[in-house]
Amino acid sequence: MAKPIIALDGDGVLLDYHAAYADVWALAFGAQPPVKDPLAYWPIDRFDVPVLEPAERKHLKALMDGTFWSAVPVLPGAKIACDRLVAAGYDLVCVTAIRNEFRDARFHNLRAHDLPIIDVIAAPHQADMSKSPKAKALAELKPVAFVDDYAVYLQGIPDDLHAALVLREPNGSPNTPELSARANSTHRDLPDFVDYWLSQPNS
Repeated sequence: MAKPIIALDGDGVLLDYHAAYADVWALAFGAQPPVKDPLAYWPIDRFDVPVLEPAERKHLKALMDGTFWSAVPVLPGAKIACDRLVAAGYDLVCVTAIRNEFRDARFHNLRAHDLPIIDVIAAPHQADMSKSPKAKALAELKPVAFVDDYAVYLQGIPDDLHAALVLREPNGSPNTPELSARANSTHRDLPDFVDYWLSQPNS
């Protein structure tokens, strides 16, 4: 029999995008940006960095290439949390809002951290965000649970799917009460979700 699947977001659930952003900023401009607000959700608010001119922004974006997406640091506790889910009988798939061209880089990144992810599904950000760009992939994948840190990505996903929302840094968070209403459970991080999930009678 096929194992039940748990779908996991990448940045903010498995991987530390804030740390990766600081590293690519240093690569682009020669120094690590100082932290301005450690409780800020978005990197632009977290770090004490100037508003970039168009040419500077283009330079920074150009460095967010396959090499960048292959080297995002893992979040504390993510490896143990994933191992616990696998030991409990689940397969893990990363459903991530990354561009398709970087899907293989993301998979390499996750496996380089020895995370037991069996597949990566790229569901790129779309202009129309009235429905999650991950909804179609989740409907096809049919996981028993989906963990994300961005409540927008919970909108329009299958009703019978347990949606778990990681409520990380609160300052400037887009996870409004209205959007968060779709979440069946909320957690401070992936290890907290795993504690909750594995304590349920039918887990």
